[in-house]
Amino acid sequence: MSAEYLLTAFIICLSPGIGVVYTLSSTMVGGFPAGFWASVGCTIATVIHLVIAMAGLAAILHTSAVLFQTIKFAGVAYLIWMAWAVLNDKGGLSVRAGKPASPAQLVRRGIFLNILNPKLPLFFVAFIPQFVPADSKTILLIELGLGFTGMTFVVFLAYAVVAATGRERLLQSERAMNWLRRAFAASFAALGLKLASEGAR
Repeated sequence: MSAEYLLTAFIICLSPGIGVVYTLSSTMVGGFPAGFWASVGCTIATVIHLVIAMAGLAAILHTSAVLFQTIKFAGVAYLIWMAWAVLNDKGGLSVRAGKPASPAQLVRRGIFLNILNPKLPLFFVAFIPQFVPADSKTILLIELGLGFTGMTFVVFLAYAVVAATGRERLLQSERAMNWLRRAFAASFAALGLKLASEGAR
């Protein structure tokens, strides 16, 4: 696994996306433990997408517009619902301090949020082969994929640590919490709209 690959994977993982926003919002509610379980759920979804890509299902998604659109808009609908729930401080999606969701709920929500992004298996198919020699074996593809998922988990945990560090100060400011709630809601809505605007190719 080359340093170039690891650096590229790190930059990609560091870019804010669905998993990052979900990890940050979960950490604000339940502290680092909640952020940890949110990271686990998002990483599991990444592994599932990796398996899908390696199994060749990404090619099916790429050629079946109906299947791709169905998965995509299910993800869009869920993200818009997340935005509405955060904006209205609903239950487990409230960004205020309170009783956090259970580890199982956090993991399940993280998987569901990320599994409904059909771009991930297509990304694996487009990104990983660039670092694989023509005469390489399948095991190298798997190693690169696992390296990417490991990097994803580490980056998500780093985001959780940062959010947990400043959590107490933010929770003491009503004004800051209101802006934070709006920012998370806007982020989920923007990610949903971005996913909706992307085509299969």
